Amino acid sequence: MISDHIAGDPMNSNIRWVKLTRSEISEQMKSLGISVSRNIVRKLLKKHNFVKRKMQRKKSIGKSADREQQFKNIISEKESFMNSDNPIISIDTKKKEQVGGNLHRDGSVYCTQAIEVSDHDYAHLADLKIAPHGIYDVKQNKAYINIGVSSETAEFVCDSLKNWWLNHGKNDYKKANEILIFCDAGGANSYRHHIFKFELQQLANEINIPLKIVHYPPYTSKWNPIEHRVFPHVTRALEGVPLNTVSEAKCRIESAKTKTGLTVTTDIIHKTYATGKKVAKNLIKNIKIKFGELVPKLNYTISPMGIS
Repeated sequence: MISDHIAGDPMNSNIRWVKLTRSEISEQMKSLGISVSRNIVRKLLKKHNFVKRKMQRKKSIGKSADREQQFKNIISEKESFMNSDNPIISIDTKKKEQVGGNLHRDGSVYCTQAIEVSDHDYAHLADLKIAPHGIYDVKQNKAYINIGVSSETAEFVCDSLKNWWLNHGKNDYKKANEILIFCDAGGANSYRHHIFKFELQQLANEINIPLKIVHYPPYTSKWNPIEHRVFPHVTRALEGVPLNTVSEAKCRIESAKTKTGLTVTTDIIHKTYATGKKVAKNLIKNIKIKFGELVPKLNYTISPMGIS
C-alpha cells in the first residue's frame, strides 16, 4: 500500500518516511476493499517501524577548524572546576518572546474553551519583546533567567551575570576564587567583539573575581548545556497561553522544572541598553586578560584590576 509513497535519505538507508497521512492511507485501503481506521493504520505503520517524528536540528551548517581541540579543552576545564569550590555556569539568551497584543503562541493547555487570539502575529501588534538571558549552574542543576525588556547587548549579558552572582552565586560558592563560564561563539557574547571583553572587565572589577571564559566553537551552540538542559523546559512553560505582561512571562518561566530536580529562578532587568556601542582601542589595552595556551581566541581569563 505505501511502497510507492516512501521517500528516504540518500545518505542513510535507515531513514525513510511516508508521504501519506493516516487518513489518506485509510482511504486508499478502502478503495481496495479493506476497511481500517486511522488508529489501525497507526499501529500498522509502527509495526513496519514508521513512527511519527519531528525533524531535528542537529546538522551543522559549517565546521570550525578548532572544533575537536576546543571540545577537549571544554572537557578538561569542566573536570578541573568540578573538583574545586568554584562555580561552572553555562549562559545564553533564549529566543526573544513577544509580550502583549493577544498574539498566538505554539502549544496547547487544558482549558474549558479555546483561547481566542489575534488572527495575525505581526510584530507591531506586540507591546514589546523580551530577551530571556539564562544562566545554568551546572553543579547545582539550577537555572536563573533574567528577563530583559530592552536590547540584547554585551552590557545586558554582564548585568545578568552580575545579578546572578550578587543574589545567588556568591552565597552558593562562598569559597570561590574564579568563575568558569561556558558560552556560544557569537551573539552578544561573541569572542570576536571587543565590547564583550570590555564589559566583562567592568563586571570582574565590580564583583572582584576572575572570569574564565570558554566559548563553544562556531556552529556548535547546541552542545552548550543550557541549550538542552534548560531552554526546552522554559519553552514548554511558555506554550499555550498568551503573554500579556512581563510579569506573566516571569511567572510562566519560573514554573519550569524537571523530575531530575531542575529549578528556575527569574528576575526582570528594566534597564534600557544602547545598541551599536564600540570600545576605543586605548581602552582595549587596559583589559586585564590572559589568553589560554590552546585555542586562545576561544579561551581567556579576565581578572579584576586589583588582582595581580
